[in-house]
Amino acid sequence: MTVLAPRAVAPAAGRTPEAPPSGVRRRRRTPGASPWWALVFLGPTALGLAVFYLWPTVRTLIISFTKSGPFGGAEWIGFENYVRLFQDPELLGALRNTAVYTVIALIGIPLAVGIAALLNTTGLKGRSAYRTLYFIPVVTMPAAIALVWRMIYNGDYGVLNAALGAVGIEGRGWLTDPNTALIAIAVVGIWAGLGTNIVIFLAGLQGIPDTIMEAADLDGAGPVRKFFSITIPLLSPSIFFVSVISVIGALQVFDLIYMMLGRSNPAMPNTRTVVYLFYEAGFLDNDRGYAAAVAFLLLLIILVLTIVQFRLQKKWVHYE
Repeated sequence: MTVLAPRAVAPAAGRTPEAPPSGVRRRRRTPGASPWWALVFLGPTALGLAVFYLWPTVRTLIISFTKSGPFGGAEWIGFENYVRLFQDPELLGALRNTAVYTVIALIGIPLAVGIAALLNTTGLKGRSAYRTLYFIPVVTMPAAIALVWRMIYNGDYGVLNAALGAVGIEGRGWLTDPNTALIAIAVVGIWAGLGTNIVIFLAGLQGIPDTIMEAADLDGAGPVRKFFSITIPLLSPSIFFVSVISVIGALQVFDLIYMMLGRSNPAMPNTRTVVYLFYEAGFLDNDRGYAAAVAFLLLLIILVLTIVQFRLQKKWVHYE
């Protein structure tokens, strides 16, 4: 036998509908639930990004198609700056030097991972002091860092040559030798950025649950096995983040090269990077259009490498 559900009876004319039973709440529209509130909170950030990032990028692209006059003004010349750029023999050398510096700078990532793992050890005494010492270069002015390391690398009275001479090794002019200048500057870059990477990795290590390590101990895994089979995979999101910002920072290196070498250094052809090429064209030769073309080329290189890193991270980055 089929049981029919009772029909809802409409209220008679002139009668007000009955109130809902107790315990049933009507949905009310929240006064602040408006899409305009999202624009209110996102507006300042979006405005800052548009003014300080988006518009300068567009402006740089426009300037790259022009040629600056000796007394100001600009003339539209199309792609001539880009044709000249790819015919410039110094561009290939600058790209090579930038690539070499970037590869050397990436050595700082595994170094920072190892130091962070040691600083995360529970039984280590003075962990706070070590963390402070490693972070001091991050808050030190680049000019001060460059001056100190110039004295360390000095070929006549440098500390490094004095230490090597004490063990019978002959020193050299580290910043004047074309074969060692770029490597010496890259070492300074690794040292200066080590503190930031260590802090990021420490945060990632402290986010690994202790239960996973305890389970590995019960299974008989040793410290080395736990480090490579558990710590590194769980730390891979932090490693990916540090690798992205490290590549971007290394491709934009300029301050250390400028302050540690200078234009008259005999090793300059072997240390000139893309940003230094931009500096010479825009600020020394006053060729703004050509400098803008160099800057936009560097932007495209960074964009392509970042996209490649994001594509490859799907194969080795493990998110919980």
